[in-house]
Amino acid sequence: MTSTPTARLSEAGVSIWLDDLSRERIVSGSLKDLIDSKNVVGVTTNPSIFAAALANGESYAAQVQQLARSGADVDKAVFEITTDDVLQACDVFAPVAEATHGVDGRVSIEVDPRLSRDTEGTIKEAKELFDKVGRYNVLIKIPATKEGLPAISATLAAGISVNVTLIFSLERYREVINAYMVGIEQAKENGHDLSKIHSVASFFVSRVDAEIDKRLDGIGTDEAKALKGKAGLANARLAYQVFEEQFATERWQVLAAAGANAQRPLWASTGVKDPALPDTLYVTGLVAPHTVNTMPEKTLNATADHGEVTGDTITGTYAESNAVLDSLDGLGVSYNEVVEQLETEGLDKFVVSWGELLETVQTALDTAKEA
Repeated sequence: MTSTPTARLSEAGVSIWLDDLSRERIVSGSLKDLIDSKNVVGVTTNPSIFAAALANGESYAAQVQQLARSGADVDKAVFEITTDDVLQACDVFAPVAEATHGVDGRVSIEVDPRLSRDTEGTIKEAKELFDKVGRYNVLIKIPATKEGLPAISATLAAGISVNVTLIFSLERYREVINAYMVGIEQAKENGHDLSKIHSVASFFVSRVDAEIDKRLDGIGTDEAKALKGKAGLANARLAYQVFEEQFATERWQVLAAAGANAQRPLWASTGVKDPALPDTLYVTGLVAPHTVNTMPEKTLNATADHGEVTGDTITGTYAESNAVLDSLDGLGVSYNEVVEQLETEGLDKFVVSWGELLETVQTALDTAKEA
């Protein structure tokens, strides 16, 4: 038996990615340490992460001064700073990417969240980000809005690997998988090497529980309280069932035979928000082959410290998971209403964080110009 919980998680087929990035992590070597000590094999970022990194990091000062001297506006400065961080992180993870043939060793960077309802704008920025980073192990992150679905296909068709983010519902997840297969089919027609294209579908977990548990508290019955902390896992486990079904179809087998890689489910938002729940709930409860779990550092440390990894905790749970969602429906908790609200809130949060990021960088540029 392997010696650590994170090693056991990896052996069970779960790729551990870190949901955080900053220049301090890169230059201090702490990111590399996580690869060596806690089996971390990838990184995800989002506007909130970059906003926090820029607000708290001194290591950006030199680049900000250079950008200020060159006359860069705030949008240009943010583009340069964030792509530079991702480029450097891609280099840190390059050996992992090489060893896994591009499956892991991936670093994600998200398109401007203000483009989440703009298909053509998303496609354009996805290509710009890919060209700017210039590393094969980058993943371009695109929100799974209705408008994002054709952008996902078009980006994949151009041979660019994609992390599809902000997925909350099973229906939208099926649409994401279809968009992925459309993109891979077009990439094949365009003559791309399908084995070089990778993708993950980021299915959010804890936010589902946070919203549904709030509604269950409002109902207040014993039956309602008994369902708290169960919806997020049930929803994600049923997503894995969708993954198994869709990537067993004849349509997919044709693409797989041509060298295509299956789009892996990625469990996102896996930090527990309710302190009454176990702090590794969304890690140890979502173990199955061909999955990714991207964790905030607090969750990663908790998993490494006391995570009880007991093998596959998803396969075979589908009847129980459906029963959870049926029980919620029976209590009047609308699944469709919840997931629609969460998608809207998720997009709004990223736009707010992007605004904070722009404000932080603008202040830094102004200060540098006055120095």
